[in-house]
Amino acid sequence: MPNLAGKRIQITGAAQGLGAAIARHCAGQGAEVLLMDRDEQGLHATLAACPGATGTRVDLSSADATARAIAELVTAPVDVLIHNAAILKVEPVESVTLATFQATMNVGLQAGFQLAKALWPAMLTRGGTLIFVSSRSGIEGFHSETAYCAAKHALEGFSKCLAMEGEAHGIASHTITPGMAMHTPMSETNYTPELRAKWVDPIRLAPAFAWLSATPRMALSGQRLNAWDLSMEHPE
Repeated sequence: MPNLAGKRIQITGAAQGLGAAIARHCAGQGAEVLLMDRDEQGLHATLAACPGATGTRVDLSSADATARAIAELVTAPVDVLIHNAAILKVEPVESVTLATFQATMNVGLQAGFQLAKALWPAMLTRGGTLIFVSSRSGIEGFHSETAYCAAKHALEGFSKCLAMEGEAHGIASHTITPGMAMHTPMSETNYTPELRAKWVDPIRLAPAFAWLSATPRMALSGQRLNAWDLSMEHPE
């Protein structure tokens, strides 16, 4: 079992789904988790399930709100960032508004940039781990997912650059895909009946994040990882 005692892990999108599962799992292994989400009720539920956790409600689509939340929550060096928050609105490109496109990019990429940049100075002296949750939409294109695919593809490139810049300082950066259909509020909007037939509780993917959080996995830095495979290899 990874020893996360003393680790400070910041998790976005922590009110439900995968983010909430990761928070509960890592807190259960001794980590101090710092949580962000715009869903206040869900965030409070996750906080209640994670002893010692702190959190703040924030709309990550707003750069100003994100900056304020970071200033409020990050009062000491953070060892691990898990940027899980995302927006997925399935609609054809002719229906996508500029506001929807910008919000999707802001939550997926802009907030990831702001968070990484805020944590970077301390990580330069201590090392650290950056984990950006991607998906098949960061690798492929999908019908009626123009904004979401654009955000996830951009996140892949962003992580690769951070891995290069962080290598000399012991900072690992990864993207990670679920690798298995999982039952979340987001997947309820776009999963086919075939995927719904095999989806799993996201808690089964959480061990992958705990293992990556235990220590910077420099040999894997810059890579896209598979949460299901890692969780099968490191099930604790």
